[in-house]
Amino acid sequence: MRTVLQRVKSASVTVDGQLISSIGKGILVLAAVSKDDTEKDVESMANKILKTKLWDDDLKDPPGRWKCNVQEIGGEVLCVSQFTLFASVKKGNKPDFHQSASGEKAKTLYQTFYSKVGELYEPQKVKDGVFAAMMDVALVNDGPVTIQIDTNPPKFDG
Repeated sequence: MRTVLQRVKSASVTVDGQLISSIGKGILVLAAVSKDDTEKDVESMANKILKTKLWDDDLKDPPGRWKCNVQEIGGEVLCVSQFTLFASVKKGNKPDFHQSASGEKAKTLYQTFYSKVGELYEPQKVKDGVFAAMMDVALVNDGPVTIQIDTNPPKFDG
């Protein structure tokens, strides 16, 4: 599974001109399920995004950088399915999506991910887009801070 977390002041999803979901301060999570993902992967990712420390702790003296997660600041979470995160342009210029999970598997695992985020946090603070819809996603970045997280990150020789 691959997610892109964006720390936001606000974010929303609109489909066909109709507002579907919106959040205030928190994280926008663009989420893609790969063809190799399992329920364990999506549950692990749900936990990881909620624990990722994207905010400063201004209450400490001196203030601490990168000390608080979305739960600790009482923020909201907007999850948006985005299979294109697994696009590859390795061969030519047209993206291929061979690493993305197909239809029903992607939908089932994405819904498991979304449900788990709500279960691990507070369901009323976790919002969703519309799976497989053409969505307009609007956001006001806070920073900007954008982080990619993979359940099976590539190995780096170093």
